[in-house]
Amino acid sequence: MDAGLVKIIRELAEGTFDILGSDEDIHSAVERRLTELVPKDGGRLHTGRSRNDQVALDLRLYCRGAISNLVRGIAELTKALAEQATTHANWPMPGYTHLQRAQTVTVGHHLLAHAEPLLRDARRLQFAYEMADEMPLGSGALAGSTLKLAREVVAEELGFSRLTQNSLDAVSDRDFLLDLAYACLSVAIHLSRLGEDVVLWASAEFGFVQLADEISTGSSLMPQKKNPDIAELLRGRSGRALGSLTSMAMILKGLPLAYDRDLQETKEPLLSTVRNTGESLSAAAILVSRLVFDRDRLREAVADPGLYATDTAERMVAEGRPFRQAHEEVGRQVREGTHMPVLDPDASLSERDLVGAPKPERVRSRGQAVLTQASVLAGWADLNPPRTDNAARG
Repeated sequence: MDAGLVKIIRELAEGTFDILGSDEDIHSAVERRLTELVPKDGGRLHTGRSRNDQVALDLRLYCRGAISNLVRGIAELTKALAEQATTHANWPMPGYTHLQRAQTVTVGHHLLAHAEPLLRDARRLQFAYEMADEMPLGSGALAGSTLKLAREVVAEELGFSRLTQNSLDAVSDRDFLLDLAYACLSVAIHLSRLGEDVVLWASAEFGFVQLADEISTGSSLMPQKKNPDIAELLRGRSGRALGSLTSMAMILKGLPLAYDRDLQETKEPLLSTVRNTGESLSAAAILVSRLVFDRDRLREAVADPGLYATDTAERMVAEGRPFRQAHEEVGRQVREGTHMPVLDPDASLSERDLVGAPKPERVRSRGQAVLTQASVLAGWADLNPPRTDNAARG
């Protein structure tokens, strides 16, 4: 049986494995082929098993591998963001609230603001991995087996950290799919925000970045155009992730225990959202690494006196004025056009010396820390799921 299964693994890898019309699913196809190869013992393969617990196992194995790949994708993107942030740690640019110029930050600080939520997304994915890391095989159709199955041995061979604790729940639980789908949605939302910033920065009205040919397309009509297609697609594809999560939640709500055929319909949105998220992360990493910032245009933008109104108010506070009085006084000056701050973005940034603030030294330090975290995530992805003896032999 062991030799026959190894041969089937090779046939699957080489694309020579035939699935017949009479095969109900991959499990019955494998059993049928094994019986062809080992007529005497092939029928033993399904002992103590049901397609219900086999499907639950397959989904958990798939989710673990998919999560590892997605975490690796986040590691690559955060690395690209941190490298660009470190390079541009002291390049002043306007920061915005309500899409209105507010205060001066740096390009590096802004890029790291996109890295932080992605690091949180990696933790969400790792949580989804933990939720998928239970071994359901041995639960049978819904009530386990009268045979003395060595569930612990199988879990160890497949690299699972623990066993499912209720056979009814084990064959019907798809919560770990929702955890993964939500993590994918969170990634998509954050990539959409990154894409929106790049779209704005690349417009003539902002002019903060120049789009390399690798991350833009031309117009079929207007020869001067460079369109930020990757950034726009990052925005648009977030809708797919939301659709997948909503679809899966609607399938799962209200199902009776234990297995129901409805659960089969969770696979398509799961595969779709994983594929979409992986492609988007790869595209975003290319986008970020190819961005070229226009330093002159950025300097022009931070010459706006309004960016330093808060600095003026805080200087009054440092001299002993209550903040509300200082705020009112500077507001009056701005309205009357008499506000004349010292337009020195570098000096403004150097005074912002708090943890998480945009002082260039702080930005460089955080950029290096994010690079380290990206390396740790890549290492985690390499180790999870663990490579079992059976996988290595296959």
